[in-house]
Amino acid sequence: MKGIAYLQTKLDKKRTRVLLRYRYYEQLEGYQDLGSLISASKAQEYNSVLGWCAHGVDFLADRLNFTGFDNDVLNIMDLYKQNNPDIIFDSAILGALIGSCDFIYISAGEDGQPRMQVIDGANATGIIDPITNMLQEGYAVLERDPDTDRVLVDAYFVPGSTTVYWRSTPQQPAHSQVFGNVSPYPLLVPIIYRPDAKRVFGHSRISRSCMNLMNKARAAIARSDITAEYYSFPQRYVLGLAQDTEFDKTKASVSSFLDLRKDEDGQYPQVGQFPQNSMQPYMDQIKTYAQAFAGEMGMTVDDLGFASSAPTSPDVVRSAHESLSKTARKAQRTFGSGFLNAGYLARIVADNYPYQRQAIAETIPTWEPAFDMSASQISGIGDAAVKLNQAVPGYITPDNLKKLTGMDGSAQNAQTEV
Repeated sequence: MKGIAYLQTKLDKKRTRVLLRYRYYEQLEGYQDLGSLISASKAQEYNSVLGWCAHGVDFLADRLNFTGFDNDVLNIMDLYKQNNPDIIFDSAILGALIGSCDFIYISAGEDGQPRMQVIDGANATGIIDPITNMLQEGYAVLERDPDTDRVLVDAYFVPGSTTVYWRSTPQQPAHSQVFGNVSPYPLLVPIIYRPDAKRVFGHSRISRSCMNLMNKARAAIARSDITAEYYSFPQRYVLGLAQDTEFDKTKASVSSFLDLRKDEDGQYPQVGQFPQNSMQPYMDQIKTYAQAFAGEMGMTVDDLGFASSAPTSPDVVRSAHESLSKTARKAQRTFGSGFLNAGYLARIVADNYPYQRQAIAETIPTWEPAFDMSASQISGIGDAAVKLNQAVPGYITPDNLKKLTGMDGSAQNAQTEV
């Protein structure tokens, strides 16, 4: 065991990185330096905000809809239904995509039933078991002072017990309490996005490349705003104006008519206009960054608001999002494993019995398809299902059909049987 002090230090190092991703997701990142030609005050005045990182995260999160478990021998889904599953699943998925990892904290309520709470990656950490993807020990901050960010309540998790610490406040002295359990694992379960052998707590969807590209696009927008401000009116010039001529530059800059008289030699001054600055180079630059950002996120520039000239069919859109579809399936596997682990520990708390982990070996998390099926695809699947069932009777069932298309055929099947 590393101990609570080690985990507290580990969380402090990781917290800065996670909070940075949240600032980009919430579009709270401050102004940036626009170079030596633009002052800091001017850069702050024309600071731009882009929601690309938030859109890139939501674009995937909205397609990850957890539906339950197949072969749910421990009735895990019943425990989730008692703990607002719509909020738990969506909150854990969104937080994991932003910060690479979220945690589900499990405790026993007053009635003995398990309570499940999502804790973001900036407030929890642990030592992970690479075999089971569960923690060997964990630490979480359960409550912070909203004004000072000071820790008020935190907890240390080990197999068989959870120790909760209440820090000293004007209302109460510091104290702690140990809550025992029969679980073979700590009651803190990681929900991880894209883990690997080096970074066992995964990777954030808001990568360094995404943040860099969005910063460049923000800078291009700010420069275009500054340019538009300075070149709102065309700049004119006058050659050959007598030195003693009274000339109001302010009126000349906003007036559509200039009254210039002949000089003593009977010559007219030469009036001209500088070419007006074009916004097109800035738009091209922003679109280039959008294309690079979309490539990083598995999206298209249409998804970022740059509409293509020709309309696209659903099949073409689905083909363009093929990389995102693979990313979604990969995320479903890792998130499903985390939800299964959390449900397994919740069942142990509910029954107060240390089930072996092999009891859930055949339980499979299920998800809705990441993309809605088009009419042509549904028709093609229907024809294929008929042919398959003719060749192998009963091969395509309502459950298989739901996995392929997201359409639940159980109700129609029940009506047919009646």
